[in-house]
Amino acid sequence: MTSKYWSPVVSRLSPYTPGEQPKQKVIKLNTNESPYGPSPKALQAMRDACGDALRLYPSFTADRVRRVVSVNLGVAMDQVFVGNGSDEVLAHAFNAFFQQSRPLLFPDISYSFYPTYCGLYGIAFQSVPVTEDFRIEPDDYLPGGPHGPAGGIILPTPNAPTGRALSLAEIERIVAGNPQCAVVIDEAYVDFGAESAVPLTSKYDNLLVVQTLSKSRALAGLRVGFAVGSPELIEGLNRVKDSFNSYPVDSLAEIGAAAAIEDVEHFEKTRLAVMKTRDELDASLRKLGFEAPRSLTNFIFARHPGHDAVKLAAGLRERGILVRHFRLPRIDQYLRISIGTDDECALLVDALSELIA
Repeated sequence: MTSKYWSPVVSRLSPYTPGEQPKQKVIKLNTNESPYGPSPKALQAMRDACGDALRLYPSFTADRVRRVVSVNLGVAMDQVFVGNGSDEVLAHAFNAFFQQSRPLLFPDISYSFYPTYCGLYGIAFQSVPVTEDFRIEPDDYLPGGPHGPAGGIILPTPNAPTGRALSLAEIERIVAGNPQCAVVIDEAYVDFGAESAVPLTSKYDNLLVVQTLSKSRALAGLRVGFAVGSPELIEGLNRVKDSFNSYPVDSLAEIGAAAAIEDVEHFEKTRLAVMKTRDELDASLRKLGFEAPRSLTNFIFARHPGHDAVKLAAGLRERGILVRHFRLPRIDQYLRISIGTDDECALLVDALSELIA
């Protein structure tokens, strides 16, 4: 569909396609949501906040969340930016830092919102191929590498949909090697076993680390994300935010997010449970002949050399189980399987056993 009323850029956009949100009851292993509920303390804090105060605008700086993030991660408050989900934080980062004369670099197999943002903001980019085993090669992102000096770099680690992560030493090598541009590390899945780059933000002015409460804190429906970086990068984000929407985080979301971050016990219990189930599911899939990179996320990216991924996904769907399939080069034979409860994963393994028998 096109319209004469659209701005020219709208016709050229290729919007991001999110995972299916079905209305019927199914086993939903396609959108990397937590199988466990949010912090009970966060839920109670939001219930208690449902009152007359909602007639007032929320804090335009989300200080309550910034304060608990700064304490939790050991950074200064002026190093923290909070937005309406990490996707909004990323969108502001693209707008604030990547509209440069040199292209933005990111992996060719990665979060598919990145090229969408580039299309929206008119950002030139180059997708950098990951290795055959889906590793991000740090040398490819250095100024002396095949793509020359970058105008910006964004790397998801752990990467989606592959599940592979860079080490902290590899991240530092990329950040230190590119003082001419901003480097954004997208850590949506970092709490499931990877190393966070947050400690490096006090050492490098060009590093921004973005995290979300959607995955490890089970608040995908709340829409809160944050970034940690040097004060000058945070100021850049604030300038973009305040030119777009000064009140992106609503009052209930701010209260719930802060309480969830403070509830360390619930966070640790649920993320460790997800990691345990992930490793058990990984072992079960390998027994069935599946191949997968070792995941440090809340999903597994797997293929079966003897069975077509499209047919496997369709067969699972017929059995009431949704997984994610990407019709993209190099990964069209892989399924991204979110980690559910132990019971849901057991049903998944049973269904796959039937399909490949």
